[in-house]
Amino acid sequence: MNRKERRAAGKQRDVSGKSAPGFGSAGLSIADLAAEASRVYGMRRFNEAQQICRDILAREPAHVQSLNLLGLMAQAAGDHRAAVKAFAKAIAADDVNAACHYNAGNSYQALGNRGKAAAHFSKALALGMDAKAVGFILQSPTVTRYVQRIAGKWPLPVTNADLFGTEGVTPLASDLFLRCAMETTTLASMQLEVLLGHARAELLRLASEQEQHEADDDIVGFACALARQCFINEYVHAQTEAEAERAGALRERLLQDLASGAAITPLTLAVVAAYFPLHALPAADALLRRDWPAATTGLLRVQLREPREEMDERGAIATLTPIKNDVSVEVMRQYEENPYPRWTVNPLTAFVADRTRGKTVATAEQQAERDILIAGCGTGSHAIQIAQVYPNARLLAVDISTTSLAYARRKTRELGLRNVEYAQADILELGSIGRAFDSIESVGVLHHLAEPFAGWHVLASLLRPGGTMRIGLYSELARRVIVEARARITARNYRASADDIRRCRQEIFREAEQWRPLIGAKDFYSMSGCRDLLFNVMEHRLTIPEIAAFLNDHGLSFGGFEPFDDPALLEKFHKQFAGAADETDLEQWHRFEVDHPETFWDMYVFTAQKRTN
Repeated sequence: MNRKERRAAGKQRDVSGKSAPGFGSAGLSIADLAAEASRVYGMRRFNEAQQICRDILAREPAHVQSLNLLGLMAQAAGDHRAAVKAFAKAIAADDVNAACHYNAGNSYQALGNRGKAAAHFSKALALGMDAKAVGFILQSPTVTRYVQRIAGKWPLPVTNADLFGTEGVTPLASDLFLRCAMETTTLASMQLEVLLGHARAELLRLASEQEQHEADDDIVGFACALARQCFINEYVHAQTEAEAERAGALRERLLQDLASGAAITPLTLAVVAAYFPLHALPAADALLRRDWPAATTGLLRVQLREPREEMDERGAIATLTPIKNDVSVEVMRQYEENPYPRWTVNPLTAFVADRTRGKTVATAEQQAERDILIAGCGTGSHAIQIAQVYPNARLLAVDISTTSLAYARRKTRELGLRNVEYAQADILELGSIGRAFDSIESVGVLHHLAEPFAGWHVLASLLRPGGTMRIGLYSELARRVIVEARARITARNYRASADDIRRCRQEIFREAEQWRPLIGAKDFYSMSGCRDLLFNVMEHRLTIPEIAAFLNDHGLSFGGFEPFDDPALLEKFHKQFAGAADETDLEQWHRFEVDHPETFWDMYVFTAQKRTN
């Protein structure tokens, strides 16, 4: 499944809920009217926009964009009851529209219905808005106020007293979308990381000074959400020595209370969980035998029940090949300690819902029975996407890390998928398994082998004639800043330990201008992601001529690079080779990359087909 297919599968509307309705048979089409409604709405000519939306709804009562625009205009007028009615109609017509759920959440929060607000925010995030969460959070007036206070002191540190004043974290705790996002996805933002670091320290102060009286529900809910965020990013946030000592003391107090059967407040438990994973605490299972509020129960599920389930899954993972290569053993150790990537939300939720309801129909290729190999499946997100798009395919998903595979198996089981077989294997040894495949995908994996081309050769030997490969490899030109950062890490003797990774990240934050590409990378904001990005035990970088030579030597035809996140890059490519541009010409792409070395910052991700003769 290529990037274009994934985008089509998981495509979400923007916050206006804009869709692409069909044309009417007379007069202005609904599409033209909808475009005009959006235009005048953007100019804040609400009376005109409302009238156009009503005209559209007279012809098409379930027109989602019009219903959503009416809801947004009611919101702007402060009429949130009317707004939720409009959003409810839009959701009834399209219940996988992330924008409508987000907008409904805002109005329910304004009405004080926090339960419904949180439900709609969570649904929006599950439907793909997790990728946009940071942008929406940073637009919050509350968050903006705190971010500005921190920036006003930069580069000097701001104190919690300066930042929170007499209000404490109460205003932050009232932001339901922030709380839902913290529970759902890694918040990849330096500004938010600094703010949440201060919030965690303030909660630690509260819990440490608190006797047995209970904090209010919002504070507890916020603390639980923050603990879940810390678990998702694997405790990558920095902390001072004094803070670490205080957190350790609170942990010891919790363990003593747990052993003695004394009361433990939900705030104490949540704050400890924001510094230490609960499943690693001695006798942690005793926590499951106590009664807790809903937010705490959710925290225990994520930090205790699910890790226990993954431990059980490890025993069911078959070993398909031995792990003998010295580099492979080191890489395996890295990903056992830091399984990658950490993910929580199924990226194809909306796609699967639409297919289930018959709104989209699988193509003949997607319906076909075929054998697919995912070589280097990590924690399963890739394999799960393929399994959902190709429900009749037989998938073998292999990885070198049993910790990653256990996570993948749990998530696959949760989604009810039955067409994926997981196994531990080294790509370098896969030639011994005696199987062949119609399609092989290996994205972001081969460059971590001792010999990338040797591994790629093994995969090519397993591909049936006419079969396709999807490969992702690091670019030598694009990753110059990574090479520079790795050299700095070596020179300063940073190790791949949690403490050193935290210290290294703080140094990069202090020199933000120099390291802007790193600070903008999502992987930088989790422990496993940062280790994969900057501390990997093995990384090769390749060039397009090397790729072209391999394809030619192994009877593979280049099928093209996947669509770029920035469409302007492709426009530049066609402009550079005006009249002669060929997107399957690797020589042209090499010349283009030399002129535009940032082109393949992520990776070279491309397809190739095995010739039949």
